[in-house]
Amino acid sequence: MNTSGVTLRLLDKADKEILRLPRTVKGAFFDFQHKFKENPYTTTLKLQQLKGDSKLWSARVGDDYRALLLKLAEDDWLIVSVKHYEDLYDRLSYGVNQITGGIEYVDLEVVEESVLRRLPPPAAAAVPVKPQELFADWSDVQLSDLGVAEPLLPVIRALTTVDQLLGLIEYAPQLTGEVLLALFDGKSFVEVLDQVTTPVAATEPVDTDDFQAAAQRPATVVTTSDEALREALEGGDFGRWKVFLHPTQAKLVERRYSGPARVGGGPGTGKTIVALHRVRHLVRRLPPGRDKPVLLTTYNKNLAADLRSRLLDLGGEELVARVDVSHVDQLALRTVREAEPGSSKRAIDDSQAVREWRALLDELGEDGWDPEFLHDEWTQVILGQAVATRADYFRARRAGRGRSITRGERAEVWQLAERFTQRLDRLGRQTWDQVAERAARLEIGREQRILSIARQREEVGGLDNIHLQDGSGGWLRYRYRHIVVDEAQDLRPAHWKMLRAMTPREADDLFLVGDTHQRIYKNQVTLGSLGISIRGRSSKLSLNYRTTRQNLRSALDVLGDTEYDDLDGSQETLAGYRSVLSGRPPARHPYPDWAQEREGITALIKKWDESPELAIPHEQIAICVPTNQMATEVAGTLGQHGIRAVEIRAEGPSGDGGVHIGTMFRFKGLEYQRMIIAGVSDGLVPRDAVNQLRTSDPVRFRHEMQRARSLLFVAVTRARDSVDIFWHATPSPFLGPSLTGHA
Repeated sequence: MNTSGVTLRLLDKADKEILRLPRTVKGAFFDFQHKFKENPYTTTLKLQQLKGDSKLWSARVGDDYRALLLKLAEDDWLIVSVKHYEDLYDRLSYGVNQITGGIEYVDLEVVEESVLRRLPPPAAAAVPVKPQELFADWSDVQLSDLGVAEPLLPVIRALTTVDQLLGLIEYAPQLTGEVLLALFDGKSFVEVLDQVTTPVAATEPVDTDDFQAAAQRPATVVTTSDEALREALEGGDFGRWKVFLHPTQAKLVERRYSGPARVGGGPGTGKTIVALHRVRHLVRRLPPGRDKPVLLTTYNKNLAADLRSRLLDLGGEELVARVDVSHVDQLALRTVREAEPGSSKRAIDDSQAVREWRALLDELGEDGWDPEFLHDEWTQVILGQAVATRADYFRARRAGRGRSITRGERAEVWQLAERFTQRLDRLGRQTWDQVAERAARLEIGREQRILSIARQREEVGGLDNIHLQDGSGGWLRYRYRHIVVDEAQDLRPAHWKMLRAMTPREADDLFLVGDTHQRIYKNQVTLGSLGISIRGRSSKLSLNYRTTRQNLRSALDVLGDTEYDDLDGSQETLAGYRSVLSGRPPARHPYPDWAQEREGITALIKKWDESPELAIPHEQIAICVPTNQMATEVAGTLGQHGIRAVEIRAEGPSGDGGVHIGTMFRFKGLEYQRMIIAGVSDGLVPRDAVNQLRTSDPVRFRHEMQRARSLLFVAVTRARDSVDIFWHATPSPFLGPSLTGHA
């Protein structure tokens, strides 16, 4: 039989079984899937239908293992499991979920064994007390309406402990696990329906007998990629993010938006994964060419390099060849230098700029102004609103700036700002805010010329005015067709003006992902005021794939009741933010002083190294501290004990093979198996200087406190497995009972 063109897919969760197979069986399975695609009916595969089942088949994988497959159509097969031949006739259940329309597979025998292994010890009381069922408050109909797999309902009714619940979730279909955890966390039926079930529900009526249609839906998470399978078999790292998108993520990636769109969500929810897949989706829709009409950008060099590497992993050189991957300041500088090729000014960051403000004030003998206040006033009001004259500054709005200033004080600030810009010119320097503002003006001018040419073309019936085009220095066009922005919450207003002008105002023009709870800079913007309207095109991810439930709960405690904006003038929340992972709560390590705290950090790492169960590569351990000086001191202490430390710099780790150390700013966008967060003491987190603003500038105090909370929140959520919190003297007020152990 000629069966060329056979489709063979691998169901999500089957890949996890494959990872646990013996090495020889993994090799046999890789050979199996190639042979199956060539001809499933070759005699060596022994393909046969399971007795009493119309759709489930088995095929030989080596001597002792069999692949279980669903026959979707004559040449369309789905691998749902790989089992030892003795387990082939366990109680198996498969079907199409009535809510999502996706294919689900459950080995009921394995699930029940997993739950039974976690039975609570017998009660010591003379009169046995019946354990309380975890889900007694919800009927079978309600659970089914939420998308719970119906074959699991009897097992769910037997759950009485958290350990049993986690045992079930390990093997249950994904939606079932998410629903049960949300209910267990105290969510109401309506909340779970709205936050968990509805986002993944099928958009059309579901025929539970039509498996072929079910296989095409986003809820049936599968891969047909040989490359992804090879990674699972040879490297032990399936790179699941490359091929498996949660249905909620897939919908956001593939949707057509009528204008700018934004995806929010807490740390670890896959926002960056969505951005990368969105880039691939947009590139696939491009006509053939060698240009780069898609921009992928973020706020710093380190993250941009990481995005390029991951995009390469996702789609190879063919994908990267059509995408300009650049951090936004680099893009702005390139734009300015293109227009002003003779400029040799060196760009300086905010901390360097504040030092220059301080030097200017010292030279002038001026002690009535705080250099940080002046720098913020200059960047956020004067540059942020493109204020060009003294009179314009007198009229400029200062919303959110906190401290009010008189007309006379505005005159002083304007004069100091002029002197500051003259000082930078004299030194051959410019701030990144200046670069961004100049780039924005250049791009807005370019856009206006493009629109002017388009209007004149319409006036003459669609003909191009060659002389006008020649006079403009070339055939003007927008730089990009699509722009995707990662970590959108940390871009400056000028960045947004520049990006808005770089792409035509059409469908799928701007796609932004970010979380204002993770904002680590002072760039609070309202996108609508900058010409970027996301109203009606804003979505939120809520399922955390990285952080354990215990660490997540502690991270949310750090945020407290602080309110965060949503980049569009409304309030952002983390309602429904949850994790399906479980682990130990963050460990607490109080010390009398900083020296003893450093020794405690060293002792903990040595303890891990000396235990075969706990030892991991040092590059999977990170130490996060409030200041650069503290990072240097921790590295020194580790070095004295023979532990190598690698500093995290703006462009990434400064070497290989050591414990990563850096300030909280440096860990944005990174993740580690174990996070040590050190120096979390009052006066350091937040800084004493912030506390001093409480009475002198209450609005600025609130903003700085929010930023400090966000930094600690980011640090706690970098961990995949464990978090260890260290402090000396008095713990930070941000830690709260769950992280300090104090009631």
